[in-house]
Parts: sequence; C-alpha cells; structure tokens
Amino acid sequence: MSAGFIFVVALLVFAVITLLKGVRIVPQGEEWVVERLGKYHSTLHPGLNIIIPYLDAIAYKLVTKDIILDVQEQEVITRDNAVILTNAIAFIKVTDPIKAVYGVVDFSEAIRNLIMTTLRSIVGEMQLDEALSNRDRIKARLRESISDEAIDWGLTVKSVEIQDIKPSPSMQKAMEMQASAERERKAMVTKAEGEKQAMILQAEARLEAAHRDATAQVTLAEASAEAIKRVTQAIGTEEAPMRYMLGEKYLAAVNRLASSENAKTVLLPADIQETIKGLLGKKG
Repeated sequence: MSAGFIFVVALLVFAVITLLKGVRIVPQGEEWVVERLGKYHSTLHPGLNIIIPYLDAIAYKLVTKDIILDVQEQEVITRDNAVILTNAIAFIKVTDPIKAVYGVVDFSEAIRNLIMTTLRSIVGEMQLDEALSNRDRIKARLRESISDEAIDWGLTVKSVEIQDIKPSPSMQKAMEMQASAERERKAMVTKAEGEKQAMILQAEARLEAAHRDATAQVTLAEASAEAIKRVTQAIGTEEAPMRYMLGEKYLAAVNRLASSENAKTVLLPADIQETIKGLLGKKG
C-alpha cells in the first residue's frame, strides 16, 4: 500500500469527521449556545445547523420548555414569633439563553434560593393566622418579587405555587393546647351563664309567687272583711243568729277533725255541752 493511498484515505476520513463536526441537529424544545475560541458566537435553534469545526464548540444546551423547580421545605418565623414550615414549586421558562448561561452560574439554583429567601421575608412580615390563611396573597407577592431578578437572568417566572404551609410540630402542639384551653374557658363561661340565668329565673319565680301570695292574702282579707260587713248588716244587734253561725262552724270543724284519715284519737273539749248551750243561748 503506497503512501499516497494512505494519505488520500486519511484525508477522506478527516473530511468526513470535519463534516460531521460541522453539522448539528438541535431537537425541538432546546437551544444550544455556540462559543468560538472561548467567546460567545451564536445560538442554535431547533433543526439543522452548521458550525465551523475546531473553531466553534457547543458550550451549553438549554431546555426552552417550562422547567419545574421544587423548593425544599424550610422553617419560617412569623412576626409573632411562631415557627411554620413551608415549601413551594415554581414553573420557569428560559427566554434569553445568553443571559441564562452568562448572567448567573446556575439559574435553577439561583431561582430556588431567591424563592426561599423571598418567601421567608414575606411570611416574616405576617402574623401566624394571617400566614396560614393567605396562601394566594403570599403566592402573588412572591411571584411579583422575583420577576425582576428572573428577567435579568433571561428567565420568565410563569407561576409559583405554595405547596404546603403549616405550623411546626412544637407550634402545632402549643396551638392544640391553646385551643383546648379556649374550649374549656368557653364551656365554663357557658356553664356560669346558665347558672346565672337559672338563679335569675328562680328569683323571679319566687318574687312572682310572693307577689301572688300577697295579692291572694289581700283578696282574702278583703273578702273576709266584706263577709263580716254583710253578716253584721244582716244580723244587726241580735246575738242569736251570730251564736248559731259560730256553733255551726264549730261543729263542722270538729266533724272534719274526726273524719280525717290520719286522726286516730279525737279530743273533745270538756265543756263542749256548756259551749253548745252557750252558742244556742241556753243557760245551765
């Protein structure tokens, strides 16, 4: 085999390798950054691209689809010194590959740390109850706060979602104890209020009963006075009718005493005969 033939074969191989190095096919959803002699030269877009072998090199391959960044859980102290745990997830997109690769060392890590620090700052300005109940507000402020920085890095923050925000285990235990104490306090207040109302109602009932008793006694007294008045008017100065009435009532009272179920012994006055005679107007 002659030296000339070997040279031709080597030249053909070199040409093929050179041709292969100069042809680049970029897949859809990616953009490649080309450096010439260590300096930025161009950006290759999806499809067939030609570069100069040995002078140009593919320095970076960037994904232009939406990138999902998971922001790890972290402890955050609220304005009222409560400790809560929160994490987030961000959706970003590379819109300027040059800024993304030359503006920051690692744009994914930069955005992740920016979200963490901004989230701590936002939640740290809130009270515990406010932070737990205003997830949408935190999300809006977080996205607004990091958008300008993201633009400087050639990125667009499409969305930032708060995955979870909850009190720390120790804080949650303290909140449960506080809630239990509050429930006990309300129960005691409710019980005391019930006892107070019951005492008020009992006092009002006693007052109403006393009022009714007084009214009844006055009415009875007035009726007795009217009865005495009418009897006096009917009898006049005669004693016999009066004695007869008193005797009749006396005998009725004795009769009731004798017919009572609880009466086993009936005591009669020793002078009952003289009393009856006196009531009837007879003299012994």
